[in-house]
Order: sequence, then structure tokens, then C-alpha cells
Amino acid sequence: MKILIIEDERKLSDSIVDYLKGEKYLCEQAFDFNDAMMKVRVYDYDCVLLDLMLPGGNGLDILRDIKQRNNPAGVIIVSAKDSLDDKVKGLQIGADDYLAKPFHLAELSIRIYAIIRRKEFGANNMLECGGICINLLEKSVTANGHSLTLTKSEYELLLFFIGNKNRVLSKSAIAEHLSGDFADMMDNFDFIYTHIKNLKAKLAKAGIRDCVKNVYGMGYKWNAI
Repeated sequence: MKILIIEDERKLSDSIVDYLKGEKYLCEQAFDFNDAMMKVRVYDYDCVLLDLMLPGGNGLDILRDIKQRNNPAGVIIVSAKDSLDDKVKGLQIGADDYLAKPFHLAELSIRIYAIIRRKEFGANNMLECGGICINLLEKSVTANGHSLTLTKSEYELLLFFIGNKNRVLSKSAIAEHLSGDFADMMDNFDFIYTHIKNLKAKLAKAGIRDCVKNVYGMGYKWNAI
């Protein structure tokens, strides 16, 4: 799951990144208004952590832009401005949650998880599809009752496919989901083939075959019922 951290305090932003990476999230950072606005318009995120006081602008304007564009990303306002007016205004615009500084990183992680679970998987801790069972809280996977050992990229890829099981996913969309901003700098997406091949092999070993279909000239589609 991909998180955008919009926070001008670099030390705090880096500490959030270090913690969330340990929770297996893919994190990107923006330190000012203009960079943050560009990223929410160009890239897709599962959740945005949004500071209100930013160099170059107000975080509430970024929130308005996200909602006006029907961007499905969850938004948590993370701000030292603990006034009732700011909290009410942010929630009225469409923020999903509000967390005042200072806060515990473990609490932030739980709130992120709750928003993503609600938006992506209907608030379920367990996700089941075609013989595959994913425990979203433990980040563990079984297939036909067999425990699978997946890399972080394979786990994220599996969730991405199942979460978009009725859609054809382009190679660039998969690359962006797995690598974030770095996808723009890649000459090719060969690494995608490797991750898909390895994921399919592990699922096939557990008896789940042909779960990912190659749609020629377009990308890939989850094929398991």
C-alpha cells in the first residue's frame, strides 16, 4: 500500500517513513505545497498524511483538490494546529481522520490501516479470493490452506491484483504501485515480469494456477474467481 507523507518537518517526515516502511508500506514524501499538489495529481496513493501548514500554501487546499478530482485516496490530517475549527473544516471538506501532533507512530499506523481496510476491502481483516486467504493485519497469506512466504513486492502485487480483480492493469500502473516515483525513470518494466512469474510459481505450487492473465498489448488481469 502506498502512502504520501506531506510534511515540511523533514526529521518528522523521515521518522514516519522509517516506521511505516517497517510496517511494509511504500512511502513517498513531499515537503512543500507545490510538490505535494503535483504528486496527488499525478500519482495514485492509498492514503495521504497531510500537514496543514506548508511552505507555499495551505494543506486544506490540497485536500479540496483531492476531493474535487474524486481521488479515492484516504486522507489523514496530521497537524500541530489542534483547534476545533481546523478539525471541523478538514472533516467537512472530506478528510477521513485528524491526528494532532505530537502523536505515537503506532497510533498513526493503526489509523492508516483502518482507513485503507475500510476503503479497499470493506473493513475486513481477512480477504479471500479463489482459494487465497490474506490476513491484512498480520500481512500473511495462505493458498488452499498452505502458508506462502512472499516478498514485500509479491505481497503488494497480490493485493493490487485482488483489489482490482475486474480491471486490466497496465505495466506502468503496476510499476508505479511497486516503485512509486521511480517508475518514471525506468527504461523498461522487466522487473514486473520477474515479480509476476515468482508470485504465480508460488501460487501454482499451492494448487492455484493461471491466476494472472496476460492481456496482450494492455497489461495483466487477475483471473482467479
